[in-house]
Amino acid sequence: MQFVAEGNINVLDFISSKLRAINVFATSEWKNRYQKEIHGISITEIDGRELSKISTLKTAPEVVAVFAYPKVQKIDWHKTSGMTIMLDDIRDPGNLGTIIRTADWFGIRQIICSEETVDAFNPKVVQASMGSLSRVNLQYNNLQNILKSKPDNLPVYGAVLDGIPIGKVKKEENIIILIGSEAHGISDKLLKFLDKKITIPTLSERGAESLNAAIATAIICYEFSRL
Repeated sequence: MQFVAEGNINVLDFISSKLRAINVFATSEWKNRYQKEIHGISITEIDGRELSKISTLKTAPEVVAVFAYPKVQKIDWHKTSGMTIMLDDIRDPGNLGTIIRTADWFGIRQIICSEETVDAFNPKVVQASMGSLSRVNLQYNNLQNILKSKPDNLPVYGAVLDGIPIGKVKKEENIIILIGSEAHGISDKLLKFLDKKITIPTLSERGAESLNAAIATAIICYEFSRL
């Protein structure tokens, strides 16, 4: 399978990650500027007008590339350390891309998505992740089966509206953080797997009903990084 990446950061990050570049379309100026980074990569030179025809962005970038999907690493809980992010039915491409980028920022290398979550190689997700897809192992699976198979000593913390305030939660290093959908939160079928329910308390009596899934993930990642 193949996916499209656009712009300097995305394309150069995927090239440096050793993903197989199937086609790279770029201006001659871009090709000359990044000769070292693209050494050994075949480049098809096209001008800005042609790039605007194949780009999905409002302002055409200098480079658009097609890559082969990365190989997904199987989950080995015995070799897994640190935080694993688990996503239940995240439908918004921008949210997923931001979550991937957030995980990369905090050094989290494993994200497990429900089968209903938006495709990580959707062009909008790829663009929002800003190259972080090349550094985070992301896979899709049946979350119930995954949670049934995990070790008993690997706790699952779920982000909900009525949990323990995150500042009062005992932080653990090896952990699964489960984030639910933007509209419905964590599905009922997964709630029974939670060891602890956590929440980000609001400071406003008449504020928003809930936080954006990507924002909530970023706050949780920051809190758990402060071990």
